[in-house]
Amino acid sequence: MKPELQVTVFSDYICPFCYIGHLRLAKLRDNYDLKINWRFLEIHPDNPPEGRPLSALGYPPEQWRRMMENLQKMAVEEGVALAERTFTTNSRKALLLAEAAKAAGAPTFYRLNDDLFAAYFLRQQNLGDPQVLRAIAKQSGVEDTVVEQAWSNPRYEDILEANLRDAAGLGINGTPAFIIGRRIAAGAVPVSTLRDMAGIADIQLRPA
Repeated sequence: MKPELQVTVFSDYICPFCYIGHLRLAKLRDNYDLKINWRFLEIHPDNPPEGRPLSALGYPPEQWRRMMENLQKMAVEEGVALAERTFTTNSRKALLLAEAAKAAGAPTFYRLNDDLFAAYFLRQQNLGDPQVLRAIAKQSGVEDTVVEQAWSNPRYEDILEANLRDAAGLGINGTPAFIIGRRIAAGAVPVSTLRDMAGIADIQLRPA
């Protein structure tokens, strides 16, 4: 039997490095029974649902070039072909949907989790569009009632606000961020780093 490993991840579906981090974390399933607490942070709440050009994010051109080169290198390492993105969008409805889908069980949540990342980064779909999200939810097996609850029940808004407060309390101000045991890693860190964190956490949790 694989040892259980508890991981907390702060993530957003419009964060490309979160997608890479998601793929890298999944590799730990070879050695661990992963129990992941997905906590969603809205990284660009000022983005409109209809989307806006990536240039509107305001990164200096040279910094953006280096970031994208690094991202493409990571994508090649993980064997994924990222689409050429030209826009960014609002992710709040997608995050609320993911929170609500947790109640439908792990298989349904993980299908949705994978499909949301793939829709945005592989197919350039707009996650700010409710109709796009409804189609993804249906494809993932999320019931219509869950979708409606996601966007009408204030409980899920409260969860996102709690995620934001707790991240700030931990000194986390960006995504992705991984917490394993007593260690926090920011960014799409290498799989070797995640395995190292997992190994240390395993030692810490062993009885004396």
